[in-house]
Amino acid sequence: MVCWYVPGVAGKFQILQLERMSMSNLRHWLIMTILCFSGGIIFMLPFLREVYYIPMQQAFGYDNIQMGVLMSVFGALSLLAYFPGGWVADRYSPRKLISSALLTTGLGGFYFATFPGYVASIVLHAFWGASISLVFWSALIKTTRSWAPENQQGRAFGTLESGRGVAEMLSSTLFLAVFAWFGSNSTALSQVIFLFAMSNIVLAVAAWFVLVDEQGGRNEVSLVLPGVEEVVQVIRMPMVWLIAMVVLTAYSAYWGSFYFTPYASDVFGVSVVTGGAIGVARMWLKPLASFTAGLAADRFSVAKTVLFMMLVITICFTGFAFIPGGADYFWLMLVNVALVCIAIFAMRGIYFALLQEGGIPQAVTGTAAGLISAIGFTPDVFMPLLGGFLLDTFPGAQGYQYLYLTIAALCGGGCLAALAILKQGKARS
Repeated sequence: MVCWYVPGVAGKFQILQLERMSMSNLRHWLIMTILCFSGGIIFMLPFLREVYYIPMQQAFGYDNIQMGVLMSVFGALSLLAYFPGGWVADRYSPRKLISSALLTTGLGGFYFATFPGYVASIVLHAFWGASISLVFWSALIKTTRSWAPENQQGRAFGTLESGRGVAEMLSSTLFLAVFAWFGSNSTALSQVIFLFAMSNIVLAVAAWFVLVDEQGGRNEVSLVLPGVEEVVQVIRMPMVWLIAMVVLTAYSAYWGSFYFTPYASDVFGVSVVTGGAIGVARMWLKPLASFTAGLAADRFSVAKTVLFMMLVITICFTGFAFIPGGADYFWLMLVNVALVCIAIFAMRGIYFALLQEGGIPQAVTGTAAGLISAIGFTPDVFMPLLGGFLLDTFPGAQGYQYLYLTIAALCGGGCLAALAILKQGKARS
């Protein structure tokens, strides 16, 4: 005997509620997916050198210093844009900001694929500095912080960085295969740039339809718009400056990892494709490292996890300066690359979670993130120039030794800043 149950009004209401919860949960994760992929791929055009350093030199005809100047221009414009970009993120719709940034960055990529002259390339990198750092970055950080409750900030930012890693890993692996398929030459590089540009355009459309406007076009947390008084309040917060110091030193280490590809080719004698494969392979470590660090940060505290990872980074970069070159020590270099990349990606996954643990008010998240970014991402300005100068002035292994020892010293300062954050957190609790 089969019994059929036909729900009444209450039953239909429960089903409707479950459907709404399911749709809400789906949109919740779609939002994070868009944030992850846009946050990963939008940076691939200005940071193309991370995988294609030597092919870019060959295609554009640039030396190490010229390569450094391009990134320093991008970094300088970013430096000027981060702080006002944070104020913009506290006032305007993340959907409009993120979508427009992806669109304009992608359009610039189409032009870059034509291999413009050096001056035009400089102007384009300045344009990318504005489109990404003024319009996109703080909107991304603010939306991520709003995505999760206070006790899951490590998980939220760890998920963001992990997802960004997946986006970088998938796109870089696929496009490196395209690069090799087309002959690893200038034409192949142009195809890769075009694909990255098209990816930004597709993500711009997706962000427009998936992200939502809250409270009449503003973020739901932006009920009180920051004015001059709130901006001054943020500037006077010691915790903001300590977090900025952590970000600056960790980001210097991240910049140091960009040189692993030419380091492998110049010091250990591997091919250009093998060097590029190392640049891509390190991206495979990012998703797991970032997500695991987020879980650890929620479990043990963000500050403790940051301090441990900063110590690992300092030790590893010191080790790079003393690893002999040549094929016999290639395996040792790979092990050290893996360790330091895990620590760097773990740091990148959680250092903005210090905003919550440091007691930064939610309403000024964008402004605080903008100030922290303006200071913390200054390596975009000085690291490419420093790297280019050291590598051109001291050819071969010596230049890399000086570069990596400098990074190790900076990260030692980051350890002190992380320790101060940890002590202030204990005093506050």
